[in-house]
Order: sequence, then C-alpha cells, then structure tokens
Amino acid sequence: MLRKFLIALSLLSLPSLALAADITGTAKIRDGDSILIGTTRIRLGGIDAPSADQLCLNTKSERWTCGVAARDELAKYSEGKTWVCHARSIDRRGRTVARCEVGGEDIQKWLVRSGWALAYVRLSKDYEADEAAAREAKAGMWQGAFIAPWDWRVRNKKTTILGATKPPEGAHAVLLASASGPVAPSPDCTIKGNVNSSGECIYHRPTSRWYAQIKMKISKGTRWFCSVEEAEAAGCRETKR
Repeated sequence: MLRKFLIALSLLSLPSLALAADITGTAKIRDGDSILIGTTRIRLGGIDAPSADQLCLNTKSERWTCGVAARDELAKYSEGKTWVCHARSIDRRGRTVARCEVGGEDIQKWLVRSGWALAYVRLSKDYEADEAAAREAKAGMWQGAFIAPWDWRVRNKKTTILGATKPPEGAHAVLLASASGPVAPSPDCTIKGNVNSSGECIYHRPTSRWYAQIKMKISKGTRWFCSVEEAEAAGCRETKR
C-alpha cells in the first residue's frame, strides 16, 4: 500500500518537475514576446510587446510597423546567442511562460528598456522602472505614438494613445488599423478576419471553405489574428461556412 502511494505521489509531481526544468538553445523569434526553442513555444513573461500586425506612429506622425520592428530588433539582438528560459507556467494557448536570459542578460528587461515592449503590470511589476526609463529616453515605440499591446487587441475609438508625440487628428484611425499584408505576419497568426456587407467582422481559420478567397490587404476590413480568442475579443465571429 505504501509503495503504491509513493508511486502515485511521484507521478503527480512529474508535471511540476518538468515545468521547473530550464529550456535552453537558440530561438526562432515569432514576435516581440514569443519565441520557439526546439519544439517548445515560449511566451516571455512579465511583458507585452506589439503584435506583428500592430501599427504605430513615428516622430513625423507617419505610420510604421512597430510590431514587425520589435520582432526584428529582438531577432537581431539575440542572433547566434544561447537562450536560457526559466519556465513559470503554461498559458491558455499552451505556451510556456518563462523568464529568459540571452547571453546572461534578462531579455525582457532589455526589450522594455529599449522601448519594444511594455511592463505587463497586471501580472508583474518587475519591469516598471525599465518602462519609465524607456519613456524618458523616448526609446522604440515611445518616440512617437502607439496603443498599449493589451489595449490594441481589444481596441476601440476610446483606447488611450501613449508616446512622446502629440497624436495628430485622425491618429486613432491609423493606430486602430492593422498591418495586414498578403502574407501572414507570423506562422502563429494565420486566422483571417474581414468585414461582410452588413459590417460584421468574420474570422476564417485556414480550414474554412472561403479562406483562400479572402485577399488580405492593408485596408479597412481585413486583419490577421493569432488566435480564436484574439479574434473574438476584437468582436469577430467565426464564419458559418
């Protein structure tokens, strides 16, 4: 009986032991706060970076793809370096949430201080000071105008605009849009969203009957989503066909 109890106890402890193990190796950058090491999808904890589909305004009030810039800057900074990620939990999308070091440096701290991500204070206040330093230095996104990544995912006309540049008239129209080009901004962002003739937002998974016929352009009415949750949070419903 005691032996069976000990075996059962050891089996229950396996998930926590596996989660506690560090994940190391070179990384493929998905976006500013999401990477892939081997077959493990990792979400960088304590921060929130713009989606690869997000637009910002620069110092001249011109729109630019800040989400793509955040992803590319992270890729350039970490190129050829070994990542060591300390797993903390698993998110609802099945990704490992972790604090990661690149070349011995806290990469979340670097991202926030460089202005490519914000401190995700709803979950952690570890990077508040770094965000304040980035804001003061007008680094990265802070040089112009932008919407906080968590607000952009559920954005509307009342969404607060951040940054050093006074938003010009019509800024919301730009910042509420998305950089939906003909190719998905990330391998993880392949859900298509469009607006039907009734003005209703519809999302299509790759298995949808009409998926291939929807042409994605940088225009009002089309957008890439990275998950069903994100699409539905934006007020879209799944296609009925």
